[in-house]
Amino acid sequence: MPIYEYAPVSGHCDKCNGIFEVVQRIADAKLGTCPNCGQACERRISAVALGGNWSLSESKIKSSGLTQYKKAGDGVYERTAGSGGPEVIVRK
Repeated sequence: MPIYEYAPVSGHCDKCNGIFEVVQRIADAKLGTCPNCGQACERRISAVALGGNWSLSESKIKSSGLTQYKKAGDGVYERTAGSGGPEVIVRK
């Protein structure tokens, strides 16, 4: 079962340190409130954990069906491996 990260919608909570993890089935409904403090919460997108004999070379990333971006400037990210997503992402 996947581990999902949740965070309060307000962005801060002294009781649960702002982020908590929940083991849920994919078919389970998203949580709406934090089980510790009762604040409204939302599920966050978290980084994929690769372990073992995984290589992070561009060819391995592409053959795994993933996409890699590298920072090219202030708020600008360019795709370096894979074919999914835009060529360039600009965040301001």
